[in-house]
Amino acid sequence: MLRRLLAILLPAAFVLVAAVLAPLGAVIAQQQTQEVYVDRLGDAGRFASLAGTALEAERTNALVQEMARYEQLYGIPAVVVAPDGQVVVGSGEQDRMRALVADVATGGGITAALAGERPEPPTTVWPWQAEPLVIAEPIGRDSEVAGAVVLVAPTEELGAAILGAWGWMVLASTLPLALLVSASVPLSHWVLQPIRRLDAATTSVTSGDLDVHVDAERGPPELRRLTDSFNTMVEVVRRALERQRSFVSEASHQLRNPLASLRLSVENLAPYLDGPEAREAHAVAIDETTVMHRMLNSLLAATRLESVTGTEAVEVVGLVDIRVARWNALGESRGIEVTTDLPDHLWAHAPAGGLGSILDELVSNALRLSGGTRIEVRAEDGEQVRIGVLDNGLGLPEEEREAALDRFWRSPSHQNTEGTGLGLAIVADLVREAGGRLTLGDGLADQGRRGFGVVITLPPADPPVVRD
Repeated sequence: MLRRLLAILLPAAFVLVAAVLAPLGAVIAQQQTQEVYVDRLGDAGRFASLAGTALEAERTNALVQEMARYEQLYGIPAVVVAPDGQVVVGSGEQDRMRALVADVATGGGITAALAGERPEPPTTVWPWQAEPLVIAEPIGRDSEVAGAVVLVAPTEELGAAILGAWGWMVLASTLPLALLVSASVPLSHWVLQPIRRLDAATTSVTSGDLDVHVDAERGPPELRRLTDSFNTMVEVVRRALERQRSFVSEASHQLRNPLASLRLSVENLAPYLDGPEAREAHAVAIDETTVMHRMLNSLLAATRLESVTGTEAVEVVGLVDIRVARWNALGESRGIEVTTDLPDHLWAHAPAGGLGSILDELVSNALRLSGGTRIEVRAEDGEQVRIGVLDNGLGLPEEEREAALDRFWRSPSHQNTEGTGLGLAIVADLVREAGGRLTLGDGLADQGRRGFGVVITLPPADPPVVRD
């Protein structure tokens, strides 16, 4: 998260600095161009004055010598152009001067100077441009223009000067940029620290730890308020769950004694009943109290099962091996054999501390409801871990399978069988919260019976790393 935040802040800082440096660099380039232009314009004005005198006296030798020394000293050719555009004199050979004027004549500055007007100042010279700076100054004014002085100044030194100024500017900007970058790291830590704590606390809550508390004393005020709200929310959820579970557990416990007394009182009425109708009503009352007693036990078991929260990596094969002996002991009393078909090792993400209870519930349902003689617990590895509890009993019609996952639903064929219809629905919810799914289908086909199967699909998990 810190890297992502810095990846946003640092480019933004560089863009901000660039947004300041770009116009400043343009101003520097424009200023340097204007300074060079003013210097060359002064030189062109001086040559125009000398050229006016020399052309009027028809003595140009001194002017030519002055131009030649100027080019030798500054490397800037100087040319005097007649009103018809022909080269009169220059700082070098006539052919070179004619070619030079022909190269720069397209800009329009010479034409404006020959018309008696001073050309517009040049635009900003950029370091990557190779075009020379052309300065044209009229000789004379208005209708008395006798020609124009043209200076063709190379821009290499000007470009180098601008680059040097930009370099110093960039170098000077590195200090505030470095301060900004160095300040962004602790600032990011300060901003993200509460978010990290909230992330860790959220992970703990997801894993079922509702006693988590996040420190709300550090970080920005907005995040501190968010942390306070998170702590309050977790506390409210924890208390609500505790009250719900306590109510179910305490209500079930509190109802046991009155229900036991009621059943005892009903049974004690047997010697005082006369007639078949009274005895039949007496038997129905005893059966109803028995069903209520089983319901209370199931509610207590469901409360314990629903207390499972979060996920953990579980070694499925070892978990099943520990329980299979107990399942077989329970099956012997009903004439049912429990077998397993397992790979060597298999790890899955399962409800924390609850996969064993889930399998106990599924096997218990199969023992009570299947009416078969065999139950098989299977486990398969792959992209998803599949754990199935299958029997060879009568099975469940397809039209009833969707309803079988509803709470308190009982199949019409199992109305007189022990159970409440809660276990399978709670198991399906727990598996779903662990990132898996529960499906119902056929089981072990045997002698025309299709059986019934419950298959749990869970995400695979890597074995924990054992450190020496």
